[in-house]
Amino acid sequence: MKLFRRGRSGVAAIFICFSLGCGYHTVGHATQLPENIKTIAVPSFKNETLTYRIEQMLTASVVREFTTRTRYRIVSQPGDDVDATLLGTVLSTTASPLTYDTATGRAASVLVVVSMKVKLTDRNGKVLYQNPAYLFREQYEVSQDLSSFFEEDSPAFRRLSQDFARTLVANVLEGF
Repeated sequence: MKLFRRGRSGVAAIFICFSLGCGYHTVGHATQLPENIKTIAVPSFKNETLTYRIEQMLTASVVREFTTRTRYRIVSQPGDDVDATLLGTVLSTTASPLTYDTATGRAASVLVVVSMKVKLTDRNGKVLYQNPAYLFREQYEVSQDLSSFFEEDSPAFRRLSQDFARTLVANVLEGF
């Protein structure tokens, strides 16, 4: 009987140790940017593609994400009063058919892929964060009814830009 009591108390002690010593932490509170960063310039991203206004969508989404998730002051132009500058470049965009309508042979769904690079530097040029190879994908359905045809690629790029902005801001804040 004594062995059974020791076994139960041992199991309880192990359970308490594991529950107290878990390594979980709250995401988003471990900011990796230096404390002196208060103002971040986010100029319009550079567009090296032929996709119309993709850089504007991506820049606007990043600005919106920084504004809603952080206390940093976000400005559109670098200057003497900014502590850091985030530069981005859209490297490529592609759209590829994923599925085809068997009756017409036309594309039924399309996959858009956008490749980007970003760099966040402080006022002295020190790199605080960079990723030269962001790659985001978004799928959309192509309308088969030509009378009610609606070009879905722009909303797909908008969804993609929101996903990119969420990921970028999380990566910058969490130091990945």
